[in-house]
Amino acid sequence: MKSLIFLLSIIIVTQVSCKSPNDTNGEAETVAQQTLLPVQAETQDGLARAYFASGCFWCVEAIYESVEGVKDAISGYSGGTAENPTYQNHADHAETVEVLYNPKVVSFDQLVDVYFGSQNVTQVNGQGPDRGRSYRSILFYQNELEKKIIDQKIAALNKQLGNGEVAAQVLPFQTFWKAENYHQDYERNNPDNPYIQNVSIPRLKTFQQKFPELLKNKEGH
Repeated sequence: MKSLIFLLSIIIVTQVSCKSPNDTNGEAETVAQQTLLPVQAETQDGLARAYFASGCFWCVEAIYESVEGVKDAISGYSGGTAENPTYQNHADHAETVEVLYNPKVVSFDQLVDVYFGSQNVTQVNGQGPDRGRSYRSILFYQNELEKKIIDQKIAALNKQLGNGEVAAQVLPFQTFWKAENYHQDYERNNPDNPYIQNVSIPRLKTFQQKFPELLKNKEGH
């Protein structure tokens, strides 16, 4: 009976997952992007911006919004070349989250720790049940200091992994396209969604258990 229940839960999660409707093979485009100069995102009322792709953006958004010093996390698309991407057609872009944060409270270094500490670092083109290039892991850097921080952490992780290696791409940030309104705060607004119950919330709780010192207080300040 337990095996049957588990199988049914996997089927449900797969059917309602943060699906990827249009995976494309963009390895050549990725290599070309690595040669571009990074674009520095504008600050907003003293808040800096950082960009991360790590599977379904519903999960990543909820994780970063639980971090002290993060004002907001916005779901969208980045990492590709297509103009005006949409959920149904975001071509070579990955599901990405824009993180607005107060660098006086939480550093970019710590945000990268959150990134690697909240995913399977060796999974290629996806996280958990979400598979495909739309779900590939990408860390975007806006300057050489950010790239240095990312490269150093990847080198340290690769050393720890031994036989495995970090699957995340490292790309110069270019453009972020905000996703449709119904994707924003999806985990918070759809707590009974089977995907949220079976994937997003467990992933969020695992992160929170690993980094209790980085979490917002009960008032969410």
